[in-house]
Amino acid sequence: MQNQFEKRYGLVTAISTVVGIVVGSGVFFKAEKILLCTDGRTGLGIMAWLIGGVIMVSCAYVFGVLASKHEKCNGIVDYVEEMCGEKYGYFVGWFMAAIYYPCLVSVLAWITARYFSVLVGWDITGGQCMVLSGFFLILAFVNNALSPIIAGKVQVATTVIKFVPLVLMAVVGTIFGLRSGLTMENFNYVAQDVSPTGSALLTAVCATAFAYEGWICATSINSEIRDSKKNLPLALFWGTLIIVFIYIAYYIGISGAVDNMTMMAGGEAAAKIAFTTVFSKIGGTGVFVLIVFSCYGVLNGLTMSNVRGFYSLAMRGKGYNPKMFSQVDPVTNMPTSGSIIALLIAAWWLLYFYGANLTDPWFGPFCFDTSEIPIITLYAMYIPLFVNIIRRESKNPDKNTFKGIVMPTLAIAGSIFMVFAAIISHKMACVFYLIVFAAIALIGWVKRESLPLEQLQVHKE
Repeated sequence: MQNQFEKRYGLVTAISTVVGIVVGSGVFFKAEKILLCTDGRTGLGIMAWLIGGVIMVSCAYVFGVLASKHEKCNGIVDYVEEMCGEKYGYFVGWFMAAIYYPCLVSVLAWITARYFSVLVGWDITGGQCMVLSGFFLILAFVNNALSPIIAGKVQVATTVIKFVPLVLMAVVGTIFGLRSGLTMENFNYVAQDVSPTGSALLTAVCATAFAYEGWICATSINSEIRDSKKNLPLALFWGTLIIVFIYIAYYIGISGAVDNMTMMAGGEAAAKIAFTTVFSKIGGTGVFVLIVFSCYGVLNGLTMSNVRGFYSLAMRGKGYNPKMFSQVDPVTNMPTSGSIIALLIAAWWLLYFYGANLTDPWFGPFCFDTSEIPIITLYAMYIPLFVNIIRRESKNPDKNTFKGIVMPTLAIAGSIFMVFAAIISHKMACVFYLIVFAAIALIGWVKRESLPLEQLQVHKE
């Protein structure tokens, strides 16, 4: 079997993957939470979006520099192995495959189902929504595992679609709000009970982590991008800049469509109220349909990376049963075995997410937010990588101070800030999450194999 991926994606698809994985769900899902965190202080919310965006762009820039030098089968694992050694690379790769990717994919399946339920008027809290979540989860995996070319085209198409509601609200909502005076009213809004500015900002920045996350997943298809050493860095840099601009513009636009009290109280329904207020009931409903497609586009983009998680370990002769998970189907040119195990793990995390968010949660103190804490964990894992980049560059006689020292230092500061924000925001939930994290890491470490790469050659025939 052939287990080397084809060079099937160009720069447009790479940028669409970066933008498409990130944009489309978190900006809708977390806008309400950020308003709640900041007690409706719109200016403080914009500051949170800006801080989170700066952290994302600085980290993406550093990874873009790494992408210009290394090209294998899974970007982040390649970079960590090169800079921090094989053991740490395996540790990060196992975390990505067992926790990070499936956690985000399961949450995205749930968000897609929630917005679809809002659209058709179904209950968004019961088992009906969770069954629909499972349907969207399976659909995304089937699409990616059986037809990666179609999955890539879906990614480009949904990226274009998801910009429609964002740009419309950013432009029309801002004009609408300035004319009605609602924008200034929301900027001047002050709640009766206001939490301290520092803790409110930290909690809000932590909330932006989910909305901004996903760009790193684009590095998992670096070996499938044509002229990857040139195109992937461009996609990471310009893609993340586009994301920051559109998020802040949307946040300002929606503040001109709905008053803060309605937005904070409405949850997912508040977004629909905002669009129907600005574009009428029929127009608002039509735009909300695009939001559902937008959310599915993010799910599709994350799934593109998730199905490659165990494959990236197996290609190094590591992880569970490398012989099986290194195989690539000769027809679909995708790792079928890796896709199946990735789906099963994502289904488990979806079940956990459901049980952890019930009024009477199933897991007691071991209930934590899988939409935020695993993301912050990855930021913590970046720190040794960035430190080693600085260390190597400082010894280089032809060093590039800006690329090799200034930007990695900024990325380290941003990553530490994210970790601190998570501790302040989630408190003891972080401790119980770390217990689960340690148990999963131990399983991966004890049961890992180290198969000589020559034994994998049989699967290339």
